[in-house]
Amino acid sequence: MKSILLFGAGKSTTVLIDYIIKHSEAEQWKIIVVDADLHLAKSKTAGHPNARASSFDINSAAERLEIIHSADIVISMLPISLHLLVAKDCITCKKNLLTASYIDPAMQDLKNEIEKNGLLFLCEMGLDPGIDHMSAMLLFDRIKAKGGKITSFKSHCGGLIAPESDDNPWHYKISWNPINIVNAGKLGGIYKEFGETVERDYYEVFEDCESVSVPGLGNYAWYPNRNSIPYIPLYGIEEAETVIRTTLRHPDYCTAWHAAILAGLTDSDNETTIKNYRGKSFNNWFVSSLNFYTKAANFEDFLTRFIEKEHHDTVTSLFNYVGITSDDRIPETANTSSDILRYLFETRLCLKESDRDMVIMLHEIAYELNAESRRIKSVLVVKGTDNVHTAMAKTVGLPLAIATKLILNGTITTKGLHVPTVKEIYEPVLNELAENGIVFVEE
Repeated sequence: MKSILLFGAGKSTTVLIDYIIKHSEAEQWKIIVVDADLHLAKSKTAGHPNARASSFDINSAAERLEIIHSADIVISMLPISLHLLVAKDCITCKKNLLTASYIDPAMQDLKNEIEKNGLLFLCEMGLDPGIDHMSAMLLFDRIKAKGGKITSFKSHCGGLIAPESDDNPWHYKISWNPINIVNAGKLGGIYKEFGETVERDYYEVFEDCESVSVPGLGNYAWYPNRNSIPYIPLYGIEEAETVIRTTLRHPDYCTAWHAAILAGLTDSDNETTIKNYRGKSFNNWFVSSLNFYTKAANFEDFLTRFIEKEHHDTVTSLFNYVGITSDDRIPETANTSSDILRYLFETRLCLKESDRDMVIMLHEIAYELNAESRRIKSVLVVKGTDNVHTAMAKTVGLPLAIATKLILNGTITTKGLHVPTVKEIYEPVLNELAENGIVFVEE
């Protein structure tokens, strides 16, 4: 029986674990789920005979090596800062590794060792990044096979709330790691537009966001998602004048988040200042942050000086809703402003048991074929079942689970450090995703 080792049992792993358990008898698998929270790991494995929950300090090299050595393949759903620990051990133990995270410089530095040991490290194998790469490459390869030339590519993706569960002014509820939500945009945005490289820093990312129309769902605002430039050669679309990867949100969300950034509420480096507000209110913290970052005397002064008048009511409504201006106490566990904001989001914007989240992915491609300009809109909409079996868990977890199966059964034989832009990877994964209801509709 082959052993699949999964590090991390967070929100995005539910469907991944369910898939592996469901297929464990037929495929002769077992899964070990390791998480700092043993109770959480046990809740995901649910006592199945082919699943085991485990917990230990991830910084314990001896325990990591022992459990990785016993596995046939490893999946890491840990925070990106911890991937490197697992990755180095996978090289030592000669085990293939999958993650849903972006390839960072530290992982890139392992490229030669991965190749030398004949291993496959498949990263960016979730939703975004992941399904976006695979679905885009399918279209690019199809267009190029006909002799077409890509002139523009815009890829939009958002983990959102389904309209039937949308009951708050943010038009948003948390369906994945809240740390990533609070840190959104901190790396800025770099993309290519009309032949020019555009760079937007953190304070510009959410400012005056453009919108895109999603068929059947209306308009959503978008902001640039990190650095799109490296994907131009990876996708083989150097001739494209415009290449932008974006994240979708409701327009009011972007307006309020821009205000939160300007007010310093997302700062993750102000630990000393926060300690001075132990036992005080969220409003105390908020006004102090305004004083420090903007020199505004109070909320009204901040709105007048920094926010366009037409957005005053929106920002006020959204800040009030999550409790930024409330007299409730700051939690003792908070060490920075970003911790406080994360706490407010987790407690005020959580999914209720019957809530359904929604994932939207939209590719807009312009290309030339036979001296004609043509366009494709390819749209994916997935809704969750409840607050555990979410669309986010499905679209992040299934690509990882399917790729794991395809590697173990020998369908995928590619070696090296990869994202899923290779046809040997994306074609069978997309085919099985379609069988599970993850299907793009083209216009």
